[in-house]
Amino acid sequence: MLLPKKHLYLVAALIWGVPGITITLKGIDAYSDVQPQQIWWLLIVTACVTVFFFLIFRRVTRRYIKHISTQPDRCQIYCTFPINGWATILFMMGLGIALKFTPSIPLQFTASFYSGLGSMLIVAAFRFLIAPIKSRR
Repeated sequence: MLLPKKHLYLVAALIWGVPGITITLKGIDAYSDVQPQQIWWLLIVTACVTVFFFLIFRRVTRRYIKHISTQPDRCQIYCTFPINGWATILFMMGLGIALKFTPSIPLQFTASFYSGLGSMLIVAAFRFLIAPIKSRR
């Protein structure tokens, strides 16, 4: 099935945004179970995680947006990312599933890591959504 190139941006946004929302909600939910005296240092850790993933995802989304922009006007859905991008996504999904089923993960890690990672996945999804609008200028 051939898709218009502009739909590839939407596909990318969904692939990054849906897990972002899910992970962010899990992180926020974990914050509700954290001891009140731990909240401040966890917020600092969350801010550091957020900045870390912002710097990584900014570069990655820029590269993937450029990749989509070089695709023909109509192409297959797998053209959304290069092959190494799909491999990275599968690896990250596997890592996330492994973390979910690891019983010894502390609640503080879940709260700070998931909140920072999830929020930056959502920001990356918005970057994919606005990319076709920015390219028209």
